[in-house]
Amino acid sequence: MRTANVHNDAVTDREYAETQDAQDVLAGFRQRFALPESDLVYLDGASLGMLPLATRDRLREVIEVEWGQELVRGWQHWVDLPHTVGDRVGSLVGAAAGQVVVCDSISVNLFKLASAALDAQPGRKVIVTDLSNFPSDRYVLAGAAERRKGQLRLVPGDPAQGITTDRVHTYLADDVALVALSHVDFRTGSVADVKALTDQAHAAGALVLWDLAHSAGCVSLELDALGVDLAVGCSYKYLNAGPGAPGFLYVRRELQDRLRNPIQGWWSVKDMFDMDAGYRPADGIGRFLTGTPSVPGLIAVDEGAKLVGEAGIARIRAKSILLTEYLVKLADAWLTPLGFSIQSPREETRRGGHVVLAHDDAYRISIAAGQAGVITDSRPPNLIRIAPSPLTTAFVDVWEGLSRIRDVVASNAYLALPDERARVT
Repeated sequence: MRTANVHNDAVTDREYAETQDAQDVLAGFRQRFALPESDLVYLDGASLGMLPLATRDRLREVIEVEWGQELVRGWQHWVDLPHTVGDRVGSLVGAAAGQVVVCDSISVNLFKLASAALDAQPGRKVIVTDLSNFPSDRYVLAGAAERRKGQLRLVPGDPAQGITTDRVHTYLADDVALVALSHVDFRTGSVADVKALTDQAHAAGALVLWDLAHSAGCVSLELDALGVDLAVGCSYKYLNAGPGAPGFLYVRRELQDRLRNPIQGWWSVKDMFDMDAGYRPADGIGRFLTGTPSVPGLIAVDEGAKLVGEAGIARIRAKSILLTEYLVKLADAWLTPLGFSIQSPREETRRGGHVVLAHDDAYRISIAAGQAGVITDSRPPNLIRIAPSPLTTAFVDVWEGLSRIRDVVASNAYLALPDERARVT
């Protein structure tokens, strides 16, 4: 991936974006997706990725041929999918084979691993997380701690700076069983230092669990090399596996026989067809499965992960940096004079795949931008999140999207919309 000069005086010209697209080594991947109508600018890849054409075609085959003709015989080749697709996803996050399975949702997997970590350390009943962590993570972790009559210890939030060892330090003690954090902050895109925070948790005698929801398929990561214990992630963002697609979980090989899945189901036993035996967990990562998986969901994850693997995480990350850097430059030029401020880190190594802009009227602006054909999302109380996806977003999309947002705000078109904040009492 080339290095773009985003400081060029012509950066606000559309021709600049067209030049970047002409040099983009990943540009060809865009045509391998079902693209929306021509005038729609989609900048919400951190919420839902686009549909790969290969996924559409393979799912048709699964439905019409495998399910339609093979019927129950299809399980002869479906049964290993949680493992084979898990290994494919694992290769994208630096995990050797046999340490990742695709199953359930990210929240269910988070509960499984957090509970297993607590159960494995009966003398420690505290989980530490960030107050700015994704709400579902905090809810699940609180429930897991309550189940053990323990405590969820919340580190004060600072989304702009992200989670750091300095902030976590005073919340670690010999009662902490688990430190559970997000690799990329869901609001601002701040990237955590996985190595430093993992080492810090280990020094305190705790296990560490990383949420990769906003990094898998977009930000480079080496779970094995960094000594990570546990991780969860989703597949419907940068892995483009579709709405409600299954999540994945990672358990470092050395921990697999030590930890026990709290949701014991027939897919996690040594022999699922030995119906009369008591519960005997399978060896290895298979013990963290639970019930019958969704075959179409697994197929969708497989196809999405194949595309990401073909493109290469290094090239994807390089383009993501260029896209977000370009977005920041356009925001500085066009949107800051209109009352916006950039809340994401400006240092490229500290910024994930999305950029967040603050404005007092963010919600109405986001709705008005949608009416103008620009899809972003808003986060209360005053944030707009813009997430270009490297395999499907062109530089011209970023130019066009921010140009339309600028026009919406400069024309005051958003003021005609109802102010949702008026409903808050």
